Amino acid sequence: MTAALEQFIGSARWFGGKGRTFTVGEVRRLGWLNGSADPDAPRARIELATVEYDDGSSDLYQLPLAYYLQVQDRLEHALVGEWEDEELGQVFVYDALQDRAAAALWLEAFVARARLDDLVFHRLEGHELDTDVYSSLFSGEQSNSSVRFGEDSLMKVFRKITPGRNPDVEIHEALTKADNEHVAALYGWLETPARDSDEPMQLAMLQQFLRTASDGWDLALASVRDLFAEADLHADEVGGDFAAESHRLGIATAEVHDALAAHFPTETWGKEQLAELAAAMDQRLDAAIEVVPDLDAHADGLREAFDAVAGLSEPVVVQRIHADFHLGQTLRTVRGWKIVDFEGEPAKPLSERVRPDSAWRDVAGMLRSFDYAAHAVEADVQEAGAQIQYRATEWVERNSTAFLEGYVEASDRTESGELSVDQKVLLRAYEVDKAVYETVYEARNRPDWISIPLSAIERLTQSDVERPEASS
Repeated sequence: MTAALEQFIGSARWFGGKGRTFTVGEVRRLGWLNGSADPDAPRARIELATVEYDDGSSDLYQLPLAYYLQVQDRLEHALVGEWEDEELGQVFVYDALQDRAAAALWLEAFVARARLDDLVFHRLEGHELDTDVYSSLFSGEQSNSSVRFGEDSLMKVFRKITPGRNPDVEIHEALTKADNEHVAALYGWLETPARDSDEPMQLAMLQQFLRTASDGWDLALASVRDLFAEADLHADEVGGDFAAESHRLGIATAEVHDALAAHFPTETWGKEQLAELAAAMDQRLDAAIEVVPDLDAHADGLREAFDAVAGLSEPVVVQRIHADFHLGQTLRTVRGWKIVDFEGEPAKPLSERVRPDSAWRDVAGMLRSFDYAAHAVEADVQEAGAQIQYRATEWVERNSTAFLEGYVEASDRTESGELSVDQKVLLRAYEVDKAVYETVYEARNRPDWISIPLSAIERLTQSDVERPEASS
């Protein structure tokens, strides 16, 4: 069994320990989701596997598994392994999320608000779940797994588990109860008690399926391609101009930030905390230079941007934010923009993911995403020259300005219709801090794209280059 689980975990897209040597230690078995005696029906349960690494660290991963007494040819692609179960005897075990018969058991448990041994299914009032549907597992996801139930609901299964309320559940619950129009409504969540902690471990969330949604990243890429295809037109003259959508996205982002500030505690960072923020950015730069030596040529300009944060004249109010905000975390629907995945960066500890931060970190993340969208398409253009480079820069400036204008227009953070000096300092520092992170990521994963963040760093650290003004 252990060898089969190690093979399954190690090959999964959602496993965050790729490249590290590991073994599977304790496997904690939670309750069965059904008690059927039919030998052709699945017995499904959730198992929590402790993944132990060579350096002594460990992670806990959730494995929803379906047990059959007979081989299921239809599930050959989802086979985890064959072993002797102490309760069922010889069994064939499959990934339950790829098995419609097994996945339906989760939906039925949500409908019943079931309590099954260590499993508690919570539901919010206001929506009757449709159970007369088939499930389908989304492909291409990395840190989690999502299962769609017809056109009614979507279940996100968290793979890496830690004690404490998952911020994705926590934020969606607060914004759903507040009738915020910029998130998919939360229908319920699944949790189990944690060992050695009073906090629960949240295993999954069930939310509204956004039937008409289009991915924000894909829409942005299509806009850039339209611009590149029109050799004689500027960004504001092309049929696929994205600026109006960027403006609306800015408004949606500001309204979500304001709602988060209203429903979660805020803090005020004074000189000491701002100095700590600047020092943390500086330390990340030191570590990044070890990986990307080309950063050293820009180090003075980068440190100047970070030092300016420590010298801010006014305290900074911080709050709960998205913390991993980019175009891929947005969906355009017939009812406007929706923001998704409030889990933060899954690789970070939960304590860091729920820590208050400046809303300008999210804004900076989106500005970096606009830059990536344009230059990612540019990288795919054969024989791209100065004209294509100019048009990419034009698209970034137009959409960044539109997003900022929408944000300033709707935000409670700006009083004069434009960014204050301190806000410009924060935004610039967060942008370059994000770009430094991106250079390390690209160096390790996509070396051909490392010029995208390096070029952005060069622009952002030039003393005569300022962020386009945002005014309402």
